Amino acid sequence: MKNFFTLALLAAGVWLAACNGPAVKSGDQTGNDTVASFDSTDRTNDFYDDAETVALNGPMEIEIAGEISQSVKINFKNLKKHSIIVKETVLKNEADSFVGAYRYVGYSLYDILNEVGLKKANEEVFRPIIDLFVEIENASGEKVVLSWGEIYYPIHHHEIIIATEVMRIVPSKTKELWTLPEKTKLVVGHDLITARNISEPVKITIRSFPLADVIVEKDKKPLYSKDFKITEDKKILETVVEYPKGMGMQNYPAIFYGRGKGIHSTEPFKGVMIKEMLGKYFPVTNDNLMKGLFVAVADDGYRSVFTYNEVMNRNDQSELLLIAHPEEKTDAVFRLYPAMDFFSDRAVKALVEVQFHLQ
Repeated sequence: MKNFFTLALLAAGVWLAACNGPAVKSGDQTGNDTVASFDSTDRTNDFYDDAETVALNGPMEIEIAGEISQSVKINFKNLKKHSIIVKETVLKNEADSFVGAYRYVGYSLYDILNEVGLKKANEEVFRPIIDLFVEIENASGEKVVLSWGEIYYPIHHHEIIIATEVMRIVPSKTKELWTLPEKTKLVVGHDLITARNISEPVKITIRSFPLADVIVEKDKKPLYSKDFKITEDKKILETVVEYPKGMGMQNYPAIFYGRGKGIHSTEPFKGVMIKEMLGKYFPVTNDNLMKGLFVAVADDGYRSVFTYNEVMNRNDQSELLLIAHPEEKTDAVFRLYPAMDFFSDRAVKALVEVQFHLQ
């Protein structure tokens, strides 16, 4: 009889545990994920642990090549896991087509590239790393680009990952089950249209942007830009001398802080979103989303690289601002302020050209 009661109590305990969901959460939004179970009974306040997490098929390493000291393969097993939440949407027949909402778990590009020794091809001419970008290729031969700046300079780190696990974020009323991907995936958390989320990435190539025709004049004074040109393949599309009429002014409070010199100012930046000027020349297409780059060039040859997505396809409203001071006669009239960055390094003073390139 005693054994019968013991077994009954054990069975009741197991039943209660199942009803109450897991006692320990499977992971969090900042890392250290060990995804094994889920909260099936809404025991927690977390919306992002309510469904089962599924492993994705694909390699657990990636090749790194390009402008580095030596090509290497990075194994993910010693890296920390991170999770991000995304609403995946693709471009279909020139319109947005919603795919599904997911929580992805995987390994951030920040960590994957962290100990890779850079060896810039243009280092003798231009030492800053803000003209670097990476090409990411998958097993099917698809290729996308990301700027070095969007990996290492943003305010929010670890939002670009190679996902190895996925969970649906299921609507509580409709219970709609989005189709789950099957293969590992590059996931870029700040993209609105998620064209860069390619499956099964296998290689990352690091490059610096070649600007052989731009002369670098360090410490040039004064820096002056009475206008700037928008170009594509060296063809001038427009020469900008003032704010276009009808554009809404933005006022961005800012702590302007450089990686080298520290604090510059705490004054707000007032300007217009440059994407409103560039959109008429560079529409949203899959090619532009996957392989488009903007290069902003200053009067002294300083240059910053931004992907098309950073400028034109954000889901966080952290826009690239164009600031104009037309009253200036001997100083920078045009400047760029990257509101998405922690550091000020990709800000361009005395802007003279914005180039577009398809890689």
